Amino acid sequence: CSSGTLSLLLGTLLWAPWRVLHGAPLAELSGDQDFQLFLHKNLEFTRKIKGDVAALQRVVCDTFQLCKEEELLLVQQSLGITQAPLERCHGRAFQPESCFSQIRDGLRAYHSSLTAVAELLPEQASLVETLQLDTANLSSNIQQQVEDLGLTTVTYPTEDQSPLPTFPSSFHHQVGCFVILANFQRFLETAYRALRHLAHL
Repeated sequence: CSSGTLSLLLGTLLWAPWRVLHGAPLAELSGDQDFQLFLHKNLEFTRKIKGDVAALQRVVCDTFQLCKEEELLLVQQSLGITQAPLERCHGRAFQPESCFSQIRDGLRAYHSSLTAVAELLPEQASLVETLQLDTANLSSNIQQQVEDLGLTTVTYPTEDQSPLPTFPSSFHHQVGCFVILANFQRFLETAYRALRHLAHL
């Protein structure tokens, strides 16, 4: 498929993650069997990861009574933990190389951030380890799809990525992990909705 068609497709899908996704005519991609296989495989994969993140969110809620994000805004702001960016997936000036790379890099960032969750919840070490492995595999799947589509990989400087903050107290560590998981869940929801929309064209 052409780079222009893919650009129009993904630009339409990802510019507003929380609105209904309206697709453009996608005759080329919708007829690509390999691309459809990629979509269905990673739709299920993303759903599994979302479920594991939700399970960890429930543990944090039950263990530390940290359940509602709006109650923690002040502490969240002081920690400086931000959502992995997807702005290169927005608008008509969208470039597929940049968007795919940003999704890939976001998954890598959350893979690293999950280390803080493992430290907070040692009894959930097996689940966190599985989640990190699945996150790495999904990132690799996206990278492989970029290569299969003949797109040029974009690598952003590491200094643009926010390092994991140092938590000044155990409470801040708990809130930090709550925020990391909430942000990761939103990130995954965007990817999931995009894949689901494409798979039903």
